[in-house]
Amino acid sequence: MSTYTNLPAPSPEQGLNRYLQEIRKFPLLEPEEEYILAKAWVDRQDSTSAHRLVTSHLRLAAKIAMGYRGYGLPQAEVISEANVGLMQAVKRFDPEKGFRLATYAMWWIRASIQEYILRSWSLVKLGTTSAQKKLFFNLRKAKAKLGALEEGDMRPENVAQIAKDLSVSEDEVIAMNRRLSGSDASLNATVGSEDGGSQWQDWLEDEDSDQAEAYAEQDELHARRSLLVKAMSILNERERDILMQRRLAETPVTLEELSESYGVSRERIRQIEVRAFEKLQDRMRELAKGKGMVIPG
Repeated sequence: MSTYTNLPAPSPEQGLNRYLQEIRKFPLLEPEEEYILAKAWVDRQDSTSAHRLVTSHLRLAAKIAMGYRGYGLPQAEVISEANVGLMQAVKRFDPEKGFRLATYAMWWIRASIQEYILRSWSLVKLGTTSAQKKLFFNLRKAKAKLGALEEGDMRPENVAQIAKDLSVSEDEVIAMNRRLSGSDASLNATVGSEDGGSQWQDWLEDEDSDQAEAYAEQDELHARRSLLVKAMSILNERERDILMQRRLAETPVTLEELSESYGVSRERIRQIEVRAFEKLQDRMRELAKGKGMVIPG
């Protein structure tokens, strides 16, 4: 949907506070207005109507994205992926079904974010069983339930309880916790002005949602890992090395470090990284199509 090139976009340079303030300027839609706009898009492919549907739900996408902190990924990129899911939802939304766009869009937003997480994390780091995927997407919720959200290395009794609840070993809980810890922003950091701003915790995803758990239960990770290994062959040695160090490493290497290593500018390294990732995605989709799988774009 090329009409969305003028959407506000989160970026490290711009700052998330400014982005969140910008998207609050877009008015929410009343049910009747939403229906009229959706019909205009479905019936006439009216891009202006579609644009209003998307911008009125950017806050929803950002709120859901905030629930996926702690995976060591840039929050701006997670929000961007949420927006991709939102646009896909608007593209496919049928107002005649009788429910609101927000209800429909939530699934697409979460699916887009979770695909991004699995793409960006090294798939070989994640277990292939449903229980291990469940641990990956539900450890934060389990810690919150035990009041252990702020713990680094958890107390043995909490580790034992989570291992029991999620049907994994205590060693797996410890390893995953250490992998995911240390990346969360403060929940009390202010978004907006100190007088009228809200806090990060106001944007969090509903912890009662079972979408992440449902997704984690899908037994597809082994197939995606196989696709990733095969797709990597399309990259040259430099592309593969930069992509691995930037996106698949336990601790991503900085652009500055890679620019010094390869003797080129940071911008050139960034361009190679982006291009390599696009090539990898395209190749994975080709391979997936041949196996009857779908890799969301």
